[in-house]
Amino acid sequence: MGDVSNASLSTLPSADRADVTARLRDALLGASFTADGLLELLGAPAYAALSRSETVPALRATRGDTPLEVLVRLFLLQQPVAHARVADVLPADACLESGWLVRTGGDEVAATVDVRPYAGPDGEDWYIVSDLGCAVGGAGGIGSRAEGVVLGVGGASTTLAGITVRTPVATALDLGTGSGIQALHAARHVTRVTATDLNPRALHITALTLALSGAPAADLREGSLFEPLRDGETYDLIVSNPPFVISPGARLTYRDGGMGGDDLCRTLVSQAWERLNEGGFAHFLANWQHVEGEDWADRLRSWVPRGCDAWIVQREVQDVTQYAELWLRDAGDHRGDVAEYQARYDAWLDEFEARKVKAVGFGWITLRKTGSAEPSITTEEWPHPIEQPLGETVRAHFDRLDYLRTHDDAALLEARFTLAGEVVQEQVGLPGAEDPEHVVLRQNRGMRRATRVDTVGAGFAGVCDGTMTAGRILDAIAQLLGEDPVALRDRTPAQIRLLVEQGFLEPA
Repeated sequence: MGDVSNASLSTLPSADRADVTARLRDALLGASFTADGLLELLGAPAYAALSRSETVPALRATRGDTPLEVLVRLFLLQQPVAHARVADVLPADACLESGWLVRTGGDEVAATVDVRPYAGPDGEDWYIVSDLGCAVGGAGGIGSRAEGVVLGVGGASTTLAGITVRTPVATALDLGTGSGIQALHAARHVTRVTATDLNPRALHITALTLALSGAPAADLREGSLFEPLRDGETYDLIVSNPPFVISPGARLTYRDGGMGGDDLCRTLVSQAWERLNEGGFAHFLANWQHVEGEDWADRLRSWVPRGCDAWIVQREVQDVTQYAELWLRDAGDHRGDVAEYQARYDAWLDEFEARKVKAVGFGWITLRKTGSAEPSITTEEWPHPIEQPLGETVRAHFDRLDYLRTHDDAALLEARFTLAGEVVQEQVGLPGAEDPEHVVLRQNRGMRRATRVDTVGAGFAGVCDGTMTAGRILDAIAQLLGEDPVALRDRTPAQIRLLVEQGFLEPA
């Protein structure tokens, strides 16, 4: 792939010089330009400040002249460095010739792209390439407002990577690949990765990210949404962090999808079914409109294609003013002309008013193709802390749906269950009271759910170790409490079903 240029954006390094990229990677590793090396050099506060787009602490921590400090200034903080000093650390002339570096006048050189060390899930030393000024995340973090700017790693990227089911499969599709972080994760457990993007610059940068990280190349295709795919092409895994922002125009390719309202996310979700293999997963980050007189969950349920189970989690809701301000700041508009900022803000509010949108939800949508005549759609609001990575929790959620779908109440009573790991019981009530008002079971892993149970539910969960059937446990509880065992068997399966669905109990 040749160099891709874009107005007011730098010329990118060649994606065809595998020899130079391999030498550059070796040099970066040799100087400990890694996630661990950065943390050790900068310290936790300065390292964390980078994710807030604040570079001053990191600049203060890299005033020395060690190889690592040189590389941080060059590739992460966009500082020019003396050519002779760079040549001590990198194959400088080869990097100049292949476009990783450029002369800035005098005897100094500068990087043409940002390179951010990134730790893979098993401690792999990876590198995310992005446009200048885009390696550090946070509001106002983009270094250019050019239409085709390609961002680096942000909170959305890592969220999507964390919720993705990581079972080994043959094929995966990274739709709207951006800097290539999802394709990079997929390369660990997928035989063939296809990555698409409307922006040719993003495809070029994805090729650089994969090569510099020592990962296999992906099949890169230019085009919008599913357009670059051939007829009949299907995948075991689809992931997408699409340009989901609900905005009044298509200014920035990385965030504005060019469709009205939340139509881009709806289109993506509703069309995924025909591109998924049986049993395959699709994971999307999305924004959705909260429209006057309409339940947001009903809106999203209408997006889910037939033949797919779905789990939709709303993580955050912002009113329209908060939402407009967030994305105006993201583009750096708050630092520009006041009248222009106000006009843009007005345009966002006009758009929302016309669509009767009062707020915007953010979260994730997971589909699994089952072909079931009765698909299961779970929608929930969950703004609470979770434990990432969540991929195994997501896979287990859908496995439990399969189990519950094939087990009626009679079958549940004949089944054996075990209490999930790291579940604790809390008793809530007034101090000194003889009996608790209610009992709460709480997970310390995964979604970190909490659920209220009655005395029977708490007693039942506490006894589940896989040795006795649910029915026998209930009979014992009935005898203990002096209750009718038949009545207890009749009323408890609904509670058991809920505890299984939410992951407190696991089929033995």
